[in-house]
Amino acid sequence: MEKIAASLMCADMLNIQKELEYLEQAGCDLLHLDVMDGVFVDNLALGPEWMASVQKKTSLPFDIHLATEMPEKYIEMFRFLQPEIISFHVEAAANPILLINRLKKYGIQASLAFNPATLVEDVLPYIAEVDQILLMTVPTGFSGQDFRKETLEKLRQLKTILAKRGLKTRIEIDGNINAQTISWMKTIMPDIFVLGTSALFQNNAAETYKQRIDQIRQTIDNYR
Repeated sequence: MEKIAASLMCADMLNIQKELEYLEQAGCDLLHLDVMDGVFVDNLALGPEWMASVQKKTSLPFDIHLATEMPEKYIEMFRFLQPEIISFHVEAAANPILLINRLKKYGIQASLAFNPATLVEDVLPYIAEVDQILLMTVPTGFSGQDFRKETLEKLRQLKTILAKRGLKTRIEIDGNINAQTISWMKTIMPDIFVLGTSALFQNNAAETYKQRIDQIRQTIDNYR
């Protein structure tokens, strides 16, 4: 069953407790938390102490995405939260296997992320070792970017390779995910959909978060 992750960097930070309540009521499966260092990407986001405060207010599991240089440093910084998943970028890791094994040692699922410009071949040596691949459908760093259609071929390649090798590695997608972009995936559906501004955190009081998530789940079911 596909899962819905809410990208918390797109939420109303001044009303985060209410946002968490709405997401729980809506049946959200995961909280997707972007960590940005201002080096790997030109943005800053979401520190460990803030996440610790959020964790006290919700039962939803954490899905942390390290959009950082030196991911080994940030794994150590965030592991005390015991998130369900930590993703780090293949583009930033000097030794991905070392970090994958470290996450497993900590009891955290290991996920390898990559940007639209990165080749699928760059993640292939590690797909049997990780629990998940995070395919970015926009360049990491900012919400509101246009979906990169060339990533659909990367999704297709990943699905085909995993099936041929008999691997259960999940695929997560992040970047302008909404009903329209999901419809383009059709027979190549991933396992986790990260929803941000375009599908979930909209300034539209006429719809609840539950209605929006239900609409996305219906779209997924239509194309599964």
